[in-house]
Amino acid sequence: QVQLVETGGGLVQAGGSLRLSCVVSGGTSTLYTAWFRQAPGKDREFVARMSRTGSTTDYADSVKGRFTISRDVAKNTEYLQMNSLIPEDTAVYFCAAAYGVRVYTRPMEYNYWGQGTQVTVPY
Repeated sequence: QVQLVETGGGLVQAGGSLRLSCVVSGGTSTLYTAWFRQAPGKDREFVARMSRTGSTTDYADSVKGRFTISRDVAKNTEYLQMNSLIPEDTAVYFCAAAYGVRVYTRPMEYNYWGQGTQVTVPY
């Protein structure tokens, strides 16, 4: 059974930084993973993902140049470094995983989800 545990959220002032972590357990090397977020009253949206080989990264336009995804294979952990945070980044951030993803930006493609971690950037 795949389990995902996110940590690292919190309250940070605009312009600040946070690093989120997602520990992945119970999966194999064929697992696809990605980060999503959901703001109050809004749909869950894609944030970032790294290919299984680690050779490719993709980001939502809204976070490009500010967020960086990385992975520590030995620790089975993915990270989301978030810099230059703005109030619009306020959301619950989720780590997601699935075996076999066709459209990696679609939440419905993923059947394993962490509990989420809250990120708040006040105005």
